[in-house]
Amino acid sequence: MKTKLFVLAGMAGSILMMSAAAPAADIQAGQSKYQSVCASCHGAEGQGQAIFPALAGNDADYLSAQLERYRAGEEVGDNTALMRPQAQGLSDEDIANLSSYIATEFD
Repeated sequence: MKTKLFVLAGMAGSILMMSAAAPAADIQAGQSKYQSVCASCHGAEGQGQAIFPALAGNDADYLSAQLERYRAGEEVGDNTALMRPQAQGLSDEDIANLSSYIATEFD
């Protein structure tokens, strides 16, 4: 009986450790993607310009959620028609990397 409990406790601990160890975003990949896809509209430092809003000062969760909404085809705001095609080309990994880069570098 003790052996079964020990094994179950070990399995539960392993599962918790694996679920908590999400892979870290790749900031360098986020920077590269930002420079090639986002900077021309949102500015070199995420400061925004003309009709394009500033991204600086937003946290990664907010940025990810917005990109995921655009990618899903949701109506997000005035610039949805401009952002939807940009976001549809992004993978989950791209979104995580971009969001982390912007939140970390442009805070």
